[in-house]
Amino acid sequence: MSDLAQVLARLSAVIESRKGGDPSASYTARLLAEPERAAKKLGEEAVETVIAAAQGDRESLTAESADLIYHWLVVLA
Repeated sequence: MSDLAQVLARLSAVIESRKGGDPSASYTARLLAEPERAAKKLGEEAVETVIAAAQGDRESLTAESADLIYHWLVVLA
């Protein structure tokens, strides 16, 4: 398994472990409890990723890509 696949699998497992958790204690649990909010955050992160890419800002692109992947996995969960 590639390093990326391992990281995604670990992140997915953490997200899954937050299902049913206290939304006031976990941002992930809050997003899982509010699918519409999670979907909106995914859209916001997608736009921010596109902007960073268009500006050629590698550092921001890396950070926004991480946020995008996280929110995408939450929506998938």
